Amino acid sequence: MLLTNLGGTAEQFVPALMRWDFLLQKKDGIMASLLEELKWRESFNQTTDEKGLDELLEEQKIKAYVGVDPTAGSIHIGHLIPLTILRRLQLRGHKPVIVVGGGTGMIGDPSGKKNERKLLSDEDIQKNVDSLKKQFENLFGTEGFEIVNNKDWLGQLDLISFLRDYGKLFPINVMLKRDVVASRLEAGISFTEFTYQILQSIDFLTLFRQGVQLQIGGSDQYGNISSGVELIHKSEGSTAKAFGLTAPLLLKSDGTKFGKSEGGTVWLDEKLTSPYQLYQFFLNQSDDDVIRLLKIYTFKTPEEIADLEIEVRDHPEKRVAQQELASEVVKFVHSDEALEQAKRITEILFNGNINDLTVDELEAAFLGDATVPTFEVHENPINVVDLLVSEEVVEKSKRQAREDVTNGAITINGTKVTDIDAELDLKNNFEGKYVFVKKGKKKNFLGLIK
Repeated sequence: MLLTNLGGTAEQFVPALMRWDFLLQKKDGIMASLLEELKWRESFNQTTDEKGLDELLEEQKIKAYVGVDPTAGSIHIGHLIPLTILRRLQLRGHKPVIVVGGGTGMIGDPSGKKNERKLLSDEDIQKNVDSLKKQFENLFGTEGFEIVNNKDWLGQLDLISFLRDYGKLFPINVMLKRDVVASRLEAGISFTEFTYQILQSIDFLTLFRQGVQLQIGGSDQYGNISSGVELIHKSEGSTAKAFGLTAPLLLKSDGTKFGKSEGGTVWLDEKLTSPYQLYQFFLNQSDDDVIRLLKIYTFKTPEEIADLEIEVRDHPEKRVAQQELASEVVKFVHSDEALEQAKRITEILFNGNINDLTVDELEAAFLGDATVPTFEVHENPINVVDLLVSEEVVEKSKRQAREDVTNGAITINGTKVTDIDAELDLKNNFEGKYVFVKKGKKKNFLGLIK
């Protein structure tokens, strides 16, 4: 099917042939080597022992883990890449393990930070742990994977045992060379954060003794992960089959860091980034980025992605690849039902009447979106000009408000208002809770009726 759809020039034909060769490596519908698949999907950065890991994954089903510290109540789409790798392992019959860092979260990973992290209370950490567990269950299901909390073992350590049993195994000169530490030496790093790599290594050793052989993380975690492998070799013997695997930092085609929208960080918690907002984020990705993102974030086959690449080349205006990307991510992170709601909201906002949205859908579309300012309305009915200058969000002056109304630039709850004397009854829409104001074609505002 793929080859017959190609067309185009010889230069365009060669990459497709290379893709076809890759497809031939499939075994029982699954690519023969996970590591080769990850390389093709641009999700492979480095391993502690590529040959050994490749052989292990081919020989037996293993346990693999990703660690996430509960420094926030949600993970974001940057965190999703290692978790997607873990899901690919799960689909091949391996068992995923999530380590929620109730212990390490109290210390703070210095990775990627210029200054010390703010220490959280036990109550805040536990609240974040509970929130994260729900997100992991969405990704991996309620069965077939395991969630553990490293506080269960790190919390049992006493200082003397920590120094005697583990501190002796970590040479300071080696620790100082780790990128995560070296990058902080000039600005300064506390002993607390300096010991983080030891704690993460203890995690891997503890889990290894429970049958876990692979740790997966982002490229910035390679030093910590390799420290864990070294600790296992020192403690369990040099032939112990423990491995680390990292994914590269994801950059957009323009070289900027991926994972932020105009409205801020893109979270997996639907209360922070709704399924609709997540859908729109991926729907708006450029043609230059979409194929790579399909490889990284979805479980579509190389053949399916190759066909979408042809769609981008031949019919970019249809944005078929972006629609597939957005749909697959929302289904993976949330559910089929969440995807249907995201599509319905999209259809109404771009082709229908905003009044057809329910209150829940309106909130999903706009609450929490930093690009849609909110303001309060304390009287009803209200003159349209007075509404526009409420809290000075939409307009800064009544003169400007009158001018915009007269010029036909203002739409209230889907209806254009051109009369500056118009009195608006705000209880007629959205259960009397909200008023939606549009200025021109792109500026949206959400009023909260008090």
